[in-house]
Amino acid sequence: MKIIFMGTPEFAVPSLEMLINEGYKVIAVVTQPDKPKGRGKKLAAPPVKEFALEHSIPVLQPEKIKTPEFVEEIRKLAPDLLITAAYGKIISKEMLDIPPLGCINVHGSLLPAYRGAAPIQWSIINGEKVTGITTMFTDVGLDTGDMLLKREIEIGCDMTAGELHDAMAVLGAQVLKETLIELKNGTLVRKPQDDSLSSYAPIITKEVGHIDWNKTAQQIHDLVRGTNPWPGAYTYLNESKMRVWKTSISNLENNKSHCPGEIVKVDDNGLQVKCSDGYILINELQFDSSKRMKVSDYLRGHKISIGEKLGH
Repeated sequence: MKIIFMGTPEFAVPSLEMLINEGYKVIAVVTQPDKPKGRGKKLAAPPVKEFALEHSIPVLQPEKIKTPEFVEEIRKLAPDLLITAAYGKIISKEMLDIPPLGCINVHGSLLPAYRGAAPIQWSIINGEKVTGITTMFTDVGLDTGDMLLKREIEIGCDMTAGELHDAMAVLGAQVLKETLIELKNGTLVRKPQDDSLSSYAPIITKEVGHIDWNKTAQQIHDLVRGTNPWPGAYTYLNESKMRVWKTSISNLENNKSHCPGEIVKVDDNGLQVKCSDGYILINELQFDSSKRMKVSDYLRGHKISIGEKLGH
């Protein structure tokens, strides 16, 4: 079985690694072009490209995937199957029609929930307790193809998007492995998605991380977890941008005289801040001029006072 693997970020690497370890014939990898990264803006290769080159697999990086020239390039390679995992671009029907076995996608949610680019982050931001991996036959829609296998994973109450991403990447490879075994055995069952149950997980932008202190403590805690490590949740203290990296729900008794965003207690445990229904404890923070650190460490060189208000 000749396979072309299409993926870009770290999430896709375990799936490609599984294909290699299981002896599948990966004839090419298609990934996004190298992009500037970091303060120096040096071009950086996608993780999937680096992994593919380590295993001497040819890498293709088209700027546009739907051009007749690139479709023809794929046609000449004559793959039996396309496999996609967080590739990052919509594949045309013309290309989907090339491999006789179709195109199998590894998606980071329990479809039809959380179709789209950022299902892992949004599942945490929205306070879900369970998510999972779905393998599916790709069609021309956005994650709308027939489902194949699903496996669930619990989201811990303090789990960050980064931690969930790593667990999901490993789970994705496992589910893909099971899917390919059933494909070879002829036992795969296609299950159409119920569009009435679908939801959308749009791209995460930096603005998503802006904390609204009028939300509940649980909602803010979920936002902090769901935007960690990127883009990070943030607020403002005296017009200075303050990133909030780690929080916990406070059991402090609600005092309705406090205003949302008001700092009501400051000690080595952190900053207790009023939300709409109670309080949240900020354990780790970062200002633009400093590194990420525990609140207790920050307070050794800086002063934050009770009564100051976060946000604007």
